[in-house]
Amino acid sequence: QVQLVEAGGGLAQAGDSLRLSCAASGRTGTRFTMGWFRQVPGKEREFIAAISGSGRSSNYGDSVKGRFTISRDNVGNRMSLQMNSLKPEDTAVYYCAADPTISDQVMDLYADGVRYWGQGTQVNVAS
Repeated sequence: QVQLVEAGGGLAQAGDSLRLSCAASGRTGTRFTMGWFRQVPGKEREFIAAISGSGRSSNYGDSVKGRFTISRDNVGNRMSLQMNSLKPEDTAVYYCAADPTISDQVMDLYADGVRYWGQGTQVNVAS
């Protein structure tokens, strides 16, 4: 069993940066693809980024390319999302995700099949 706990959300101004982290309990190690999604009430879940088990491969949603960077520390069982140049439209609940079989390159396509999810952390970006 894997448990994921997000941290680092909060209030930011447009143009600011925030860093989210996701701590994984259980041995995700290099076996699990990990990723971030976000959701606004009343809207569909949106893929943000995913990173391979080794950390050598990653994939980003179009809305965050060039602004957000995903990384992971397999020794510490932790994943991070560095969010720069924040925009009001980045306001959402951000969820950490992990799966042992879905590739980072297609995590956006198979989100419904992702096995493990965190509880989410709220990010609010004021204009």
